[in-house]
Amino acid sequence: MSAAFRKAAKSGQRPHRERAQPAARRRLGLLEKKKDYRLRADDYHKKQNALRALQKKALDKNPDEFYFKMIRSELQDGVHTIKQPKDEVTPEQVKLMRTQDIKYVEMKRVAEAKKIERLKSELHLLDAEGKSPNKHVFFFDTKKEVQEFDIAAHLDTVPELVGRVYNRPTIATLQKESLKGATEPAHLKKLAQQRKNQYDLLKQRIEREKAMFVVAQKIQTRKDLLDKTHKVKVKKETKNSPAIYKFKFQRKR
Repeated sequence: MSAAFRKAAKSGQRPHRERAQPAARRRLGLLEKKKDYRLRADDYHKKQNALRALQKKALDKNPDEFYFKMIRSELQDGVHTIKQPKDEVTPEQVKLMRTQDIKYVEMKRVAEAKKIERLKSELHLLDAEGKSPNKHVFFFDTKKEVQEFDIAAHLDTVPELVGRVYNRPTIATLQKESLKGATEPAHLKKLAQQRKNQYDLLKQRIEREKAMFVVAQKIQTRKDLLDKTHKVKVKKETKNSPAIYKFKFQRKR
């Protein structure tokens, strides 16, 4: 005997037993328990009460009531969405905003150009990638002079400094003063890497300045299109240049 039966026998109550499913309906599974029926009934009554409350609210609603979401919302794919209000601006205000945008972009471009000039003055474009190598041409009258030619003696410097295109002192200067700057290979390699990084930075700033110039041109073109003058597009806009329009000549008073 189970514990539930023993407890029910002691209290004098009749123990609860689950009803057996008839043989013809055994394929449908066990019968619903009393607890499950109660939960389902409570859920049904809760939904019915909510429906009655909504019906009462709909009946009490004023048919002439108006609120702005009625005209600011629309149905898209079965979902209500709020329409975003359009900015109400006049053509004069748009022109003013375009002018402010051009001034800001132009200010940033001028600042970038000043940084480029400062970097160029510091680097002097020495050993820049893409720059055509410097050529120093010597002229001779005979082949014997070409064979006996000594470039270090001709430039009046030591052979170790012949390969330099800058900072190449003469022997007389070296006799008076010591060679300034780094001479160790490791230090020279480090300085070369720093110079390369500066050239990379200069290249990035030049590209940024060009991009700002294109942006300013495109903003100016859009500002000019606000005029109601007849215009014809001559060339489409690209990522490197604005669109080109031909405007009808109009005599100004």
